[in-house]
Amino acid sequence: MGQIKDVWRLTVNRETPQKLTGILRNVRERFSKRSASNTAASKRANHTNEPDRFQSRENTLSPFSSRANQRRQTSKSARFTQQGKPTRAGRESIVARIINAWWTRLLQSIYHGSLSEQEAEYAEHETSRDYLWNTIGTMIWGFSFPILTIIAVQLAGVEQAGRFSMAFVTGTLLMIAANYGVRTFQVSDLDERASFASYQINRIITSVGAILLGLLYCSLRGYDPAMTSMSLGVYIYKVIDGLADVYEGRLQQADKLYLAGVSQALRSAAAVILFALVLLITRSLMLASAAMALAAAGTLIVVTIPLAFFETEKSRRAELSEVSSLLVQCAPLAAGLFLFNLIETMPKIVMEGALPYDSQLYFNAMFFPAQGILIAVGFIYRPQLLRLASIWGNPRRRRRFDLIVLAMLGLILVITGFMAVVMGSVGVGFLSMVYGLDFERYKDLAILMVCAGGITAAIDFLYAILTVLRRAGDVMRIYLIAFAASFVLPLILIHILGLAGAVMSYLAVMGLLLGLLLVDYVRIRQAITRERNPFSPERNL
Repeated sequence: MGQIKDVWRLTVNRETPQKLTGILRNVRERFSKRSASNTAASKRANHTNEPDRFQSRENTLSPFSSRANQRRQTSKSARFTQQGKPTRAGRESIVARIINAWWTRLLQSIYHGSLSEQEAEYAEHETSRDYLWNTIGTMIWGFSFPILTIIAVQLAGVEQAGRFSMAFVTGTLLMIAANYGVRTFQVSDLDERASFASYQINRIITSVGAILLGLLYCSLRGYDPAMTSMSLGVYIYKVIDGLADVYEGRLQQADKLYLAGVSQALRSAAAVILFALVLLITRSLMLASAAMALAAAGTLIVVTIPLAFFETEKSRRAELSEVSSLLVQCAPLAAGLFLFNLIETMPKIVMEGALPYDSQLYFNAMFFPAQGILIAVGFIYRPQLLRLASIWGNPRRRRRFDLIVLAMLGLILVITGFMAVVMGSVGVGFLSMVYGLDFERYKDLAILMVCAGGITAAIDFLYAILTVLRRAGDVMRIYLIAFAASFVLPLILIHILGLAGAVMSYLAVMGLLLGLLLVDYVRIRQAITRERNPFSPERNL
């Protein structure tokens, strides 16, 4: 204002133009500084809103797309100071932020007294994430057994590791009994004819029955207290696997399979890590097995059960009629699955009474590459089952369906041949390295085991095809024949040839089962063709 008065005075007094020019320049500089100051203040104000942009970017980079809510917005905006710099909380890793957010959500649900009343945060219909996390979870779960046996060999010795292997094999049978074949039935129950509460009660009943069956097995085998305690720890871990399956099936039913994969991966990884730590410290397989069961129970309570309730619709109450109906309807499938896995396990059961426990370790170690064939083949054909069902549904495309079946069987043959070559060249040496044992003397048996793994993969594929044809119930007769062979043949060959007899009997029984399945598939396929052909002589009789 004073500068303006000076200008007026100079104008009135008609002073020199040079002084007037200097004063105007001074006024312009002051206004420029004030404008720059306002611009800086505006930038600082905008910078304080940076957490919102950071929030948006972080949601994009989050491993799971989640629905924004006020609670998470508030917690993340606190990660910045007023100058826009990240606080210590803002520098936390993404894993730490997920864990903190999960604990907050879990504690709030406990405070409000309900898990199912919470708002779902994770997105559904995430096909790529479903495939990724389901694969990760299945891989960690599938390879936990060989990893655990390797740890047991290194820290507890061959004989104790063999005992642990036998307990794990039996525990897997108990897990299948606990599952009761309900997962596929539950996932396909889109109309929820049976409530989730009924599925839970059904699974609790079958899980308790599996534990009782495990106790009965220990008693019949006459295990000493140490073996019984170790076996019970493994049994509880595997039965918890079966119990968790009903909650992960609920997530899959809600089209959030990737969350089920996360749950399975966390449970399997936690069990392996805690088992290794306890065994490293105590050198006791009994305590390590108990720790493994404790890890599984902890992840079930803290992660799996809350996740299923948080991310799915609230279920109606359970009904006794629904629970009994599930037990009746799923009994044939449960019997078929249990019988098939019992056929696979019979050589190991016979070995337990006839051979030292270190033979169990060698047998299972050679079986793991064969199991890898089964897993690889499953990853190839299982995602295509819906497409195969669609092709089969069109009568004009049945020939294409047959060609796909033949092509898949040919691919299994190629994979098996490749694995046999790998096992014969470097595979046996790799097993010797990771286990610290000499597998060179069992090189021929390892190759035979790979061949048995390829046959098992073909059996698994053909059973899935028969399910697509809605004729899976026709294989029970075949399973009973194979079970009789699996009971008699190992008894003879193991007592004569030892470990070699166990491998040969396993290969022979799997070969018999595959041959019977192929004959039955051809018969069923021809019968369906005659039924659909209006000019068939049999149809016109």
